[in-house]
Amino acid sequence: MNVLLTSLNSKYVHSNLALKYLYMAGKPYCETLHIREFTINNSRDYVFSELVMGDYDAVCFSCYIWNIEKTIQLASDLKKARPEVRILFGGPEVSYDCGAFMRKHPFVDFLLAGEGERAFAMWCQAFSGALAYERVPGLTWRGGDTVLENPLAAPIPLERIPFPYGEFACEQDKVIYYEASRGCPFNCSYCISSLDRRVRSLPTERVKSDLQRFAEQKVRQVKFLDRTFNWDRERSLALLGYMMEMDEGVTNFHLEICADLLDDELFASLSRARKGLFQFEIGIQSTNEKTLRAVNRFNSIKKTLENVKKLVALGNSHVHVDLIAGLPFEDYETFQKSFNDVYSLGADNLQLGFLKMLKGTSIRQQAKTYDYAYMEKAPYQVISNCFMNAKELCRLQRIEEVLDLYHNRGGFEQSLPAAICLTEKTAFDFYEAFSSYYYDCGFQHRSHKKEDLYRILYAFGQENNWGEAFSSLVQQDLEQTMNFDAVKKFKRKGWSILQVNK
Repeated sequence: MNVLLTSLNSKYVHSNLALKYLYMAGKPYCETLHIREFTINNSRDYVFSELVMGDYDAVCFSCYIWNIEKTIQLASDLKKARPEVRILFGGPEVSYDCGAFMRKHPFVDFLLAGEGERAFAMWCQAFSGALAYERVPGLTWRGGDTVLENPLAAPIPLERIPFPYGEFACEQDKVIYYEASRGCPFNCSYCISSLDRRVRSLPTERVKSDLQRFAEQKVRQVKFLDRTFNWDRERSLALLGYMMEMDEGVTNFHLEICADLLDDELFASLSRARKGLFQFEIGIQSTNEKTLRAVNRFNSIKKTLENVKKLVALGNSHVHVDLIAGLPFEDYETFQKSFNDVYSLGADNLQLGFLKMLKGTSIRQQAKTYDYAYMEKAPYQVISNCFMNAKELCRLQRIEEVLDLYHNRGGFEQSLPAAICLTEKTAFDFYEAFSSYYYDCGFQHRSHKKEDLYRILYAFGQENNWGEAFSSLVQQDLEQTMNFDAVKKFKRKGWSILQVNK
């Protein structure tokens, strides 16, 4: 029995934690079990030929919103090339409406819904003939012309799941994903994590042991997948303290936290951390109280903003904050306020995301209530609702592109604040005006090197008659960001930038 676990990751630097969990769970029951990770950027022919030539008895695909469409096409072609290969789908993107999915895609032989470790181990036994498929929890399969579905099993304690990197060296050029808990204590209507409000966590000593193994391998970054790392104050204090204690100046930890749960003791502890040891991701999403209540977020937005500002002021951690466009009761005008409120906090990264109507979430079930139109296929991104029309959301998408190029990627530390000040309005007003200029000139039609981004901002300043003082700040940012040879080459070429259309 030769079985492959595989997935199309969103980027090369991302590794797939789910495949490692399944490998550790299934290995005792499978003669030969392999993992192959590809990306959505690999050519279709390359991935297809690797699967066809692998001589597998079964290929198991891990499915997410970013890869489901390509995975469906790949699996369909694989079945045509090798009809005898059994195809299994699993993952969050296929864990809802399983029977309907199987009937729509006849080339899929099996589907595993929900948490996969126990179910995959039992499927391996059933596939080898040692167990009946009827006993595999969460399995949907074909019984002749009939699609059969088994109920989900209760989740197992996390401590019974083996350390996923037990047989895998941690790759130095990839982000290492890790779970210390599953579930979320909150109930945000747009998030699939809200479907399981029971938080199950690994024992603190087990987490410390796992983190020590990462440190021994000199891992660059460990990204916790815990939806709310600091849901338990004492536990988070103990783990943060241990990360600081074991710090050898190499490993960085990325943690998603709830800002309004931070207190003076946590801030005092974090103030002692090495600069760069922690990255914190904080989902603010909106500062509109009515919007937050509509999506079941009842935390204090006032305290959230105050604590994010304190965290930024510490100056030793990278702080990433999120906004979501397209939420209920958030129109274009109130979103401007949310943007300005959050931008003023001074976080290193502000992600302007767009609501995705994910399968299984309560907001998807409320689509008619708020007159949502959204993409039929993954990632199910919102197109419009009764608060914001499609053109307004597209305007925000343009702002998001410029925000990412200039604010999030860095290198404009002097010129951006000056540009916002010269706009004589708000940060949102600047990004709105700059994005309109960027698109009116046709710069969106091609990718740009960093040096060209300086030319575009310089040209925008010239367009607005901001004078030599602003131009000088753009030049200073350029010289401080790029190396000496690149600056010399830049000066030979000059500041002009070709516009595609105007």
